[in-house]
Amino acid sequence: MTILNKLIKLFYSIKDQNLQWHQTNQADLAKLKQSRILAEKALEALLIKKSVELEHDISLLKTKHNTELSMLKIKCKQDIIDYKQYLSALDKLKNSIQTSYTHLPEAIAFTIHHHAKYLLNQMWEAEDFEQKMHFELKLIRFMTTVHEDALAYLEGITTEKLPEKTLSLIERQ
Repeated sequence: MTILNKLIKLFYSIKDQNLQWHQTNQADLAKLKQSRILAEKALEALLIKKSVELEHDISLLKTKHNTELSMLKIKCKQDIIDYKQYLSALDKLKNSIQTSYTHLPEAIAFTIHHHAKYLLNQMWEAEDFEQKMHFELKLIRFMTTVHEDALAYLEGITTEKLPEKTLSLIERQ
């Protein structure tokens, strides 16, 4: 036999073994192929389900954030209105001081007004609730003192030429 024949026989022998192996394992290969197809379909279904869930979650978050943004805008608009009303009240308080103490130098009335605005800004800019309440109480105390000084002078209860309690309160703060 020639080398060529031996090589051909070897080649066919390997092919026969390969064919035999495929025939023996054909059922297992078919099961494996079927399992792989089923796994791919299950994975695809899972990805579709997760994608739908994610879209739903994103939609909920968008709705929630839009609602929160709308509420924040409304709150900010109301805060601006409230702040303007506070400033208007402080202007009236300054006018009340100037009306009550006609002889009072304008600079003192402006100093009292400026201090009230300073307290208002501290209250407005406070980050936590306790701090905000602290400054609000200081502002209320201050405005009450200014009002009491002016009323006492107008009613003749006091003859002091200056709103002493108010100025004393400014000095302590």
